[in-house]
Amino acid sequence: MKRGDIWTKIIAVLFVAAALLTAWVWDGGARRVAGPAAGSDLYRADAAPARQPRPAEPVAATGSGEEFSCFLSVRCDTVLSNLALLAPEKREMVPADGVIFPAAEVTFHEGESVFDLLRREMRLAGIHMEFTNVPLYNSAYIEGINNFYEFDAGELSGWMYKVNGWFPNYGCSRYLLRAGDEVEWIYTCDLGADIGGGGAVTGP
Repeated sequence: MKRGDIWTKIIAVLFVAAALLTAWVWDGGARRVAGPAAGSDLYRADAAPARQPRPAEPVAATGSGEEFSCFLSVRCDTVLSNLALLAPEKREMVPADGVIFPAAEVTFHEGESVFDLLRREMRLAGIHMEFTNVPLYNSAYIEGINNFYEFDAGELSGWMYKVNGWFPNYGCSRYLLRAGDEVEWIYTCDLGADIGGGGAVTGP
């Protein structure tokens, strides 16, 4: 076989492999590409039901416009069953009931995102929060809340969010709030399986 024929076949095989890999990633085989660590709110999540909003391009919140109300809570009760995984200094920081920010009705302005809401309410409540902006996902990524970070409770631990019982399939900066939304930030120790969000990683 001529050398040119061999390279033609090799290139053809590589193209097929690339096509299959792309289909596998986007159809749920890999679920994510390189980026934030396990358990984050940036994972590909459940396929969005028709009634759920599509992701929006994040914009700088102006704090103006019509005001609405929604509900927000932040908890890490899953950690109570995994205290042995925490560093000793972290164990003392876990609330007795695992609730960091009890469910409360809060206000937001038209055009604000789940991220905007979390950042403002944590600041107002004096709760430490850290995030980073991830260009790959065009969204902020929540690294830690109340000094609990990804990997603090094992390699599958981190923060995830859900709205009205659904784990969105895009970052928190891209979920625009609607009146009456129930936003929950929950710390997972098992890639979402322990908080009812297993599909947030394994769904299409």
